Amino acid sequence: MFRFILSLLMLLSFLSISACAVQQQELSNDVSASLSTHYPQVKYQQINPTPVAGIYEVVVENGEIIYFAPASGHMFFGELWTADARNLTQDSKNKRMTSMLKVFPLDLAVKIGDGPNQVIEVTDPDCPFCRHGSDFFAGRDDVTRYVFLFPLDKLHPQAAAKARYILAAEDQELAYEEVFSGKYDSQPIPDVNDNSLLDQHRKIAHKIGITGTPQFWINGQHISGFNPQQFEKLLHK
Repeated sequence: MFRFILSLLMLLSFLSISACAVQQQELSNDVSASLSTHYPQVKYQQINPTPVAGIYEVVVENGEIIYFAPASGHMFFGELWTADARNLTQDSKNKRMTSMLKVFPLDLAVKIGDGPNQVIEVTDPDCPFCRHGSDFFAGRDDVTRYVFLFPLDKLHPQAAAKARYILAAEDQELAYEEVFSGKYDSQPIPDVNDNSLLDQHRKIAHKIGITGTPQFWINGQHISGFNPQQFEKLLHK
């Protein structure tokens, strides 16, 4: 008798979960249809509920997040915060970026160090916050760094030449340290014409949806920008 009751409860639980999943899918379809009706030009990857009734998070093609109210057709841009100062928009972006970890082909990265903590970086040689991040990890023996270069040409016109120099060097780690220490800020950058590896690094960043630097993945968790307090929390001692 006990086994029968237990089996019945498990069946009811399964049916409840299945019904909930169907309802969620139907709701998602309704929101998608409303979005397509009001904004047919918007191409999106995901539609997710938010804690605000009637408001949905829409992840568009470049990885940015917008908010949509299907009942009225209104679209919102900006960030969604909780009363206790939690940035739900950034949390969602970090979750998505963490899921993109598998996109990185580590054999194409500039590898620095051989420590137990894995750090993947997307960085610009002339970005000041990227250099702060480089300084933070420099000399640490507890990290293995995989660096992908993503020069932001409009902001830093010399960054691409510096990135090419690093990627074409026989000793990439040494070339990286030279560039990020500022050695070539006031003297000519050695001429390198090979763009092939830099082009691959750019394609990886674009595929993930990166538009700014620096970006870090520390032991699988994504952090946007230079945030040493968060770095320390994610580094295993």
